[in-house]
Amino acid sequence: MLEVRGLDARYGDAQALWDIAIDVAAAETVCIVGPNGAGKTTLVHTIAGLHPASAGRIRIDGVDISALPGHKVCGHGVATVPEGRRVFGHMSVRDNLLLGAYRKAARAVYRETEQEVYRLFPRLAERAGQAAGSLSGGEQQMVAIGRALMARPRLLLLDEPSLGLAPVVVDEVFDALKQITGTGVAVLLVEQDVERALTAADRGYLLIEGRVVAGGPTATLRETDEVRQRVLGL
Repeated sequence: MLEVRGLDARYGDAQALWDIAIDVAAAETVCIVGPNGAGKTTLVHTIAGLHPASAGRIRIDGVDISALPGHKVCGHGVATVPEGRRVFGHMSVRDNLLLGAYRKAARAVYRETEQEVYRLFPRLAERAGQAAGSLSGGEQQMVAIGRALMARPRLLLLDEPSLGLAPVVVDEVFDALKQITGTGVAVLLVEQDVERALTAADRGYLLIEGRVVAGGPTATLRETDEVRQRVLGL
């Protein structure tokens, strides 16, 4: 479904990504792991159209989206849950969700999608009229994921979903991810908790200093010297 080949990205004269090649299939969870500063968020932003690629190709179902801005990337079935959640705190939970349904195809079925989000995260239904900024960090993460799902994506980009959350809430979020992929949505997951990422994902890639240095099924990736030494510290 997602195919990235030869992807480079830069910040001025500084190159952040080098010749990245990754794939994500429909209904598959793929994780990107690596130390801080490896380029993981830059990779998510570049795929999402929020940062320009300086070389290479990004394809969704064979369609090249490499040069498209973010709102047009979303039109190809890609939605992003950014690091830090970034909900609109003064707006209600429901209004935050509805913002995600701005695509024409998503607007046509927003009521059905909203109910699907509430089934996935029942607490959001209870707090639908509450200001999103008054919620706990975990509930705000649920709002951010729900908002992305309102776009009816086929590929969900998740950047550090466990950041700053209590372990019990992280469990809820990752349980929801299993349900999301069960509907056929693909997930590309960037996650600081490497063990959790490797457990949740089907396959993974190790990113070091902007380069993919290892990849494969997560059970195999966990045992590579690169992951054990440079990420897990074993």
